[in-house]
Amino acid sequence: MKLAFFITFLAFAVTRGIESNAQSRPNIILIIADDLGWNDLGCYGNPAVRTPNIDRMAKDGIKFNNVFVTSSSCSPSRSSIITGRYPHSTGAAELHTPLPAGMTFFPEILKRNGYYTAQAGKWHEGPHTRRAYDTLITAARSGVGGEEMWLALLKDRPNDKPFFFWFAALDAHRPWQPDSALQPHDPSKVIVPPALADTKETREDLAAYYNEIARLDRYIGQINDELQRQGIAENTVVIFMSDNGRPFPGSKTRMNNAGVKTPFIIKWPQSGKKGRECNGLISAVDIAPTLLEIAKAPPVPSIQGKSFTSLFKDPGQSFREYVFTEHNWHDYEAYERAVRTKDFLYIFNARPQFSNQGPRDAVNSPSFKSLLAAREKGELTTPQKDIFLAPRPAEELYDLNKDKDQVNNLASDSRFAAMKKKLSGVLTRWQNETGDTQPVGLTPDWYDRITGEKTDKDKVRGEMPGKSKGAGNGM
Repeated sequence: MKLAFFITFLAFAVTRGIESNAQSRPNIILIIADDLGWNDLGCYGNPAVRTPNIDRMAKDGIKFNNVFVTSSSCSPSRSSIITGRYPHSTGAAELHTPLPAGMTFFPEILKRNGYYTAQAGKWHEGPHTRRAYDTLITAARSGVGGEEMWLALLKDRPNDKPFFFWFAALDAHRPWQPDSALQPHDPSKVIVPPALADTKETREDLAAYYNEIARLDRYIGQINDELQRQGIAENTVVIFMSDNGRPFPGSKTRMNNAGVKTPFIIKWPQSGKKGRECNGLISAVDIAPTLLEIAKAPPVPSIQGKSFTSLFKDPGQSFREYVFTEHNWHDYEAYERAVRTKDFLYIFNARPQFSNQGPRDAVNSPSFKSLLAAREKGELTTPQKDIFLAPRPAEELYDLNKDKDQVNNLASDSRFAAMKKKLSGVLTRWQNETGDTQPVGLTPDWYDRITGEKTDKDKVRGEMPGKSKGAGNGM
């Protein structure tokens, strides 16, 4: 009996020791939506879309109001997040280009330092990122919205390690996938953005988009419930964000707020901050160093961002003076660079001869067809005309405090000449410091900008921005 008791006690002690070691560092879950506009959530001011679980996250954590992805295009944006580098500095600045083997991925650093790492859902950063994960579940096994394996991973994880999960939804990317388990949104109640024509077809398009957001929200609720059930919610950092703006004209592939501003919520009960808001400027390149610091992992010299853990203690302080973003090829030839402060946005366009009507999936949408019909009738508003504008301005400047939709271009206004010159200089300096280049032979259009049909040109790639300076070598 004494021996049996001793063995039982020893097993209990070992188990408790393993669990204690696993919880000495926080667990981390990064949930990233696909093509979700920053203000298409209840907690960010949209009363028409149903997001109770995300809204609860904001109430129980910190809601960040000025976080920006580095690109308004999905794979370059995600490549920046996983490397902590700007798109032209990753070797994968354009859509559907894989990250080079020489890049360092922050989940692999977590893995080397004792974390169990897993990815489930949209896997869009290239085959070399496979090495960053102990478990990789691609979209083919993840259900229509990309979320179906999340709960299983959380339940079946090893209990002797802290964990990092990259949960990558396919929601809310086109084409829409109906969900009979959810009550559909009412098209008459959606919020139509200024860049879209308010028609029956547009409203139905937006309602279907809202439905996908609601499905994602449901799975986030399940994750939160399971963390509570396992008793690890207090020591788990849960982050919610999007990779770029909504998949509609005037949003995705744009340098304005609709294209690159992301919802960003962190729930970490152990941090002690609840129901707070942070207005400091943050870039997506700052996510990797922040998570490495939280995990007590060593810093990575190749990372171009900086940790914002100080904002957990004081969300009211400022963080960045400038945030930089870029737009490279996404179905169509492009080269745009932007810098913003808390007050102004400056955009430089090296391909002003082209319109920016949105990516191909937006061009093929009912919303775009409604814009075409309104153009035929001469009924486009100023923001809607901008969808078709060609040539575009080579420079744009917006007062973010007075122009929330970035409609009034101040670049030619003499009253703002000093500000334009200052921000242009800041942008040029950043390009030089990060090895950005302007190749003459960029990747050309693969599709017609109005019909979305394949062009008669071969699908060839041009020179990648940053390549001639070796910016994608990870140094």
